[in-house]
Amino acid sequence: MFRTDTRFALVAGCVLIAACSGEPHGTPMRVIIPRGASFGQATDSLAKAKLVGWPKVFRMYGRLTGGDRNIKPGTYLFKPGTPWSDIVSALNGGHGLVNTITIPEGWDLSQITPQLARTLKVPADSVRAAMRDTALLARLDIPNPTLEGYVFPDTYAFPLGTTARQAVREMVFAFERRWKPDWDSSLTDLKINRNDLVTMASIVEREARVPEERPVIAAVYYNRLRRGMLLQADPTIQYALGHHVGRVLYKDLAVASPYNTYTHKGLPPGPIASPGVASLAAAAHPASVPYLYFVASRDGHHEFRMTLEEHASAIRQVRATLPSRKTKPLMLASAETNPTARSASPSAAKPVPRTASKTPAKTTASKAPAKTTGKVTAKPTSNLTATPASKTTVKPTTKTTVKSTSKTTAKPAPKKSTKRIATAKKRVPAHTVFLAR
Repeated sequence: MFRTDTRFALVAGCVLIAACSGEPHGTPMRVIIPRGASFGQATDSLAKAKLVGWPKVFRMYGRLTGGDRNIKPGTYLFKPGTPWSDIVSALNGGHGLVNTITIPEGWDLSQITPQLARTLKVPADSVRAAMRDTALLARLDIPNPTLEGYVFPDTYAFPLGTTARQAVREMVFAFERRWKPDWDSSLTDLKINRNDLVTMASIVEREARVPEERPVIAAVYYNRLRRGMLLQADPTIQYALGHHVGRVLYKDLAVASPYNTYTHKGLPPGPIASPGVASLAAAAHPASVPYLYFVASRDGHHEFRMTLEEHASAIRQVRATLPSRKTKPLMLASAETNPTARSASPSAAKPVPRTASKTPAKTTASKAPAKTTGKVTAKPTSNLTATPASKTTVKPTTKTTVKSTSKTTAKPAPKKSTKRIATAKKRVPAHTVFLAR
């Protein structure tokens, strides 16, 4: 009994010494503890992040200290070398909890601001104020009123209680860490400053869908700048409008904004989104190509051309691959092929009344509005020249009238059979000619 107690005491002592030793260092590691996870599952996550060297001993330490009974789920940040006692204390009290946010490449501040406010649980106005931090603007020599383009797209884990200003600073510092020294030398070769390069990268980020096309897209815009041409970049129109549109229309090209590259020469005043490393590299090292135009195809890649004529041909080729619009077939009487005639004779577009089938043939010939029939038959459209007007108007009327007359004079048909005949007419009218726009 004495030996067992002594052995247990020695093991416990070794566990406690191991738990209290260590000095936090290096980059914090993120650990996610799912809701309902046991202490053993939490230990496996810690071991996977290399924060715990002996998982079995750590579990034993949790049992000895009672720290395995009340762990809180969430995302934690721990530096390598953190003492076990601090880790267990954080898991029990939720002190190491963090809020995680992912900023995709190509997002602008109008998208980042509400997302960051929800993550940090702070007012959106405080985030907007942080995006105008004058100290950061001066540090990066940004001539714009906001940090648009310099909030680096990445995944961040902010501890609970992080302020908007602290979070924005960390995201801007991430931009500085990703900036490569060789890009500074490219500024001299391209005869631009860093704000111009980030602006170009933001346009490339919004245009590119295929990664390998980024340097080529950047080259097209640089080529246009050298020739004094308008950039005519659609993403700048979307930014100038202040909201996302699925397709830029001709009316949008006249928006009054310095970011409208269809009306203002040169680069816009600043970035229009947050570019990633690939787009920044493409803007710093554009491809050596002579292209001046490109058009996007259905699968996301672009067709690049040198001349306007070739560009127009490429547009026609791309449009030819687009699926044709399916339109509902139109009846001859309602086809708007002659707007003048339609406005001059409004009754020409009216269908034949249902009661016409119940009128004898003689009565139909005398009472049918000749003006309406004449408008349709006298001026057939070019699409209908193969179909004579007499065939369209006389044959259906005669056929329908004879049937209805014989049935009316000889022997009245039961209501049930009349409904069937009416239904059949409604489905496939004998006098209807279908057209496609």
